[in-house]
Amino acid sequence: MTTKALIKEVKTLSCSNSWRNYFFLKITTQDGIVGWSEFDQNFGSPGVEAAINQLKHRLIGQDAMHHELIREDLRNVTRPGSGGVVGQALGAIENALLDIKAKALGVPCYALLGGKIRDRVRVYWSHFVSYRARTEHFSPPIFDISGVRQISREVGERGFTGLKTNIFNYDENDRISGWAPGFGRPFEGGRNVERRLRKNLRRHLEVIREEAGPDIDILLDLNFNARTEGYIEILREINDLDIFWVELDTLDPEALALIRSKSAHPIASCETLIGLQQFLPYFRAQSVDVAIVDTPWNGVWQSMKIAAAAEAYETNVACHNFYGHLCTMMNAHFCAAVPNLRIMETDIDRVAWDHELFTHVPEFVDGHLVIPDRPGWGTEPIEEALLAHPPVNAGFVQQIAVARLGS
Repeated sequence: MTTKALIKEVKTLSCSNSWRNYFFLKITTQDGIVGWSEFDQNFGSPGVEAAINQLKHRLIGQDAMHHELIREDLRNVTRPGSGGVVGQALGAIENALLDIKAKALGVPCYALLGGKIRDRVRVYWSHFVSYRARTEHFSPPIFDISGVRQISREVGERGFTGLKTNIFNYDENDRISGWAPGFGRPFEGGRNVERRLRKNLRRHLEVIREEAGPDIDILLDLNFNARTEGYIEILREINDLDIFWVELDTLDPEALALIRSKSAHPIASCETLIGLQQFLPYFRAQSVDVAIVDTPWNGVWQSMKIAAAAEAYETNVACHNFYGHLCTMMNAHFCAAVPNLRIMETDIDRVAWDHELFTHVPEFVDGHLVIPDRPGWGTEPIEEALLAHPPVNAGFVQQIAVARLGS
């Protein structure tokens, strides 16, 4: 007997996460099966929701069990504008269809991906310091170096074995300020890395190591905040420090290969790429030690293809995961099934109402995320809870970030 899951309704929902919003896609079949996915249009991607709504009429009446057919149909009608916001819309649709298919079959999503290789996945505490310095919704807030020392001790106390931090400056009174010109905080078109910044970053990392201890892995994320010269200068400054990986973004695979050749530390990158075709030049150029895949952007099914290509180039993968708990579960199924996994990103600092928004939250044991065995992704948004936290205005959110981290 062939299982069918004909699509009846497609809708998007969103709610507040204090300084940004969560976004969800809900696809319902004629038999009442509901597939969920989480997507994002905060991270430089305005309009993903609009793209989904422009495409959703093509899903009505389609069989969700044939997610690859639906994806290819949507790819064909959007080919001139592929990638970017359109690509992320297709990823969100694919992920909701996978949830439907797994629920229709009564299996966890990892079963659709070849089955799980591991029962739990090692995680690192991402946006370490960054969130507590960014907005008052994360507690305790960090204003100066004493807050950095406190949170550094907290990592091991809470059972985690790795953390990832960003670039910070300290003034003469040891007050902290973020430095992210790649995201316009502050605006500095050259994205130049001056001596004072390099020394401050080194000090930041040394303080974390001093307080966290020798057994905690420290990851550093430079994002788009420099150009090739600046990245190389930073790597020279921290050459002798014990760093798990240095993560950075550049749209030039050859430039990244040059940076990697100058680095004493493993290089991770690629989190903003969409589709296997965008990843391949980085694999061919041997640009990365770890390819970071954003599975909400790409779709988990497509992400498995990217991971398989990475394995052919003897490259490990990790996931980009700084969203809500549904995205964490989606990434967990990817991480459970992919052979060449390095480690999983997750945000430990959460707003007070995060646990109210989902039927299940991630379970962490000894610095690992336990893979759920529930059908589908293993969690769903609670619509009534989303309504209790209406979306915030993006402009207001940006003002808060600038005020806390410095202009």
